[in-house]
Amino acid sequence: MSNIKIYLLMVLSCFFWGGAFIATKLSTPYIPTFTLTLYRFSIAAIILYFLILHKEKKVYKLTKKDIPVFLITGIIGMFGYHVLFFSSLRHTTAINSSLISASNPIITTLLCIAFLKDKVNAKRIAGIILSFLGVILTISNANLKVFTQLAFNKGDLIMLAAVIVWSCYQVYSKTIIKNYTPMLLIFYSFVFCDIFLIPFVIYENPLSFINKIPLSAHLAVIYMGVFPSVVSYVVQQYSIQKLGPSKTSIFVNLIPIFSISLSVLILGETFTYIKLFTALLIIAGVYICQKS
Repeated sequence: MSNIKIYLLMVLSCFFWGGAFIATKLSTPYIPTFTLTLYRFSIAAIILYFLILHKEKKVYKLTKKDIPVFLITGIIGMFGYHVLFFSSLRHTTAINSSLISASNPIITTLLCIAFLKDKVNAKRIAGIILSFLGVILTISNANLKVFTQLAFNKGDLIMLAAVIVWSCYQVYSKTIIKNYTPMLLIFYSFVFCDIFLIPFVIYENPLSFINKIPLSAHLAVIYMGVFPSVVSYVVQQYSIQKLGPSKTSIFVNLIPIFSISLSVLILGETFTYIKLFTALLIIAGVYICQKS
């Protein structure tokens, strides 16, 4: 797969991830966190199972040496990140969580330098900084007074932990991707995550609310299971394999652009030219980082 194709697919993946924020707004009022995560990843795992059968003719059977690998990717990467992310939103603001999320490329790059001996030049650093600045201006609507009113709390620490966990997942994926195909890696990560979720879902007692879930919420979860989970996560693994974790992580800063655009189109939120300008800053930062 050529670099240009990966770039385009990663942009598409970020579009799907941006749509996941809208889908989350439509589903979380009716489905608790653990049940929602199990529902989403079960859909994704079933789809991936048949895709692997179609493309690779059989599904690789795990050996004892594979189990620790997927315990890390499934429990830490998938379960750990999502639980920390949803938990953080109960204690902090959207602005705080967005700011901390935007630090993912920086943290991932530092981990790549420390553990993968990645070499980072001035151009890539400039791209990361420019993209990060674009995210800051986007979520504040270029009103820097917003940041004088920030109050940090335990939710921010939880969100920071979520970002660190996700960065570790990306870096770890780079070390094991040579042993598995991207689809297989994501499939078993979802399976292990789902298994680990079962006792938490039993505690949420889905039988007590399953009949109250509207069709719109079900459709939102199906969307998350198909596009952000199957397509985006598999593409991300191809990108990590080809470009590396650091260059792959910078694409996540495109997500606010798509989530804002979809919010305008679907939820009727207000569009401003400031958001267009900040979107161009983010895109420029991503472009500079990839050209490095």
